[in-house]
Amino acid sequence: MPEYGYFLSCEEHGPADLVEQARMAEQAGFRSLWISDHYHPWNDAQGESPFVWSVIGALSQAVSLPIETAVTCPTVRIHPAVVAQAAATSAVMTNGRFRLGVGSGEALNEHILGHTWPPADVRLEMLEEAIHVMRRLFTGEEVTHHGTHYTVENARLYTVPDEPVPIDVSGFGPKATELASRVGDGYITMMPEADMVRQFREGGGGTKPVIGGTKVCYGTDRDEAVRTVHRMWFNEYLPGEMGQILPSPRHFEQLQPLVTEEMIAEQGVCGDDVDEHVAALTAFADAGFDTIYVNQIGPDQRGFFDFYRTKVLPQLPGN
Repeated sequence: MPEYGYFLSCEEHGPADLVEQARMAEQAGFRSLWISDHYHPWNDAQGESPFVWSVIGALSQAVSLPIETAVTCPTVRIHPAVVAQAAATSAVMTNGRFRLGVGSGEALNEHILGHTWPPADVRLEMLEEAIHVMRRLFTGEEVTHHGTHYTVENARLYTVPDEPVPIDVSGFGPKATELASRVGDGYITMMPEADMVRQFREGGGGTKPVIGGTKVCYGTDRDEAVRTVHRMWFNEYLPGEMGQILPSPRHFEQLQPLVTEEMIAEQGVCGDDVDEHVAALTAFADAGFDTIYVNQIGPDQRGFFDFYRTKVLPQLPGN
């Protein structure tokens, strides 16, 4: 049966708030934490973007829950050898309760050093090589690597966990899902699509964990919750590849008129209808997910955790 975790949003909250939310999540009965890894928020209304590895260090001392990045791009902005060191240290600080979620990234975060943003096929090729480099480094042995995209010379991680850090691969299409099934220790996706889960499992993923997440906006005034989502997270409703190729928050903001409040009201989970919240998470369980994360949009974090602790979590499959 699936487990349920809380998704911490670095785009929307500063470090102290994220740590406090993690404490509330543990008290409410969530079993694990996801945390986003961004350099920029998606838009200025979200307003934050702390360095995820510093926050993970604080989380490791504040709560006992397992933690996973959702997701880190280890290919452009930060070299995979440096990501490997950060992940290994995080695993040591959490006593082995850390998983590294990785993906091919977005220009929003990764182009900041002025590098050309590669096409999708190249990004997946870079991701596969980065995973290979990180796995070698997790052994604690000295690594020298001269590959297509990365060079590593005489690198050794001296602080490593007892077991290598699991690397889960994010995929939203067939090619990325194929990569996840072939090289991942688990599979991450944000839609409750049974076909993608099946592709992962039949393509080589087998019984490895499938992990997903969604966003909701709890509130006693549904219309106000819809407006909150439209103001802060309209980017979730943009079509196609724009999320991967737009380079700055202001470019996303230029597309806000494409997303209407009516679209969010029809498609999003907003308000305090228990059945609506339960149905959204049950859809992931029905599609075969092992761990399901939920994020609360907006400022009413305490109200959300009280609502889920008393009314939603007790009704979910597996709880």
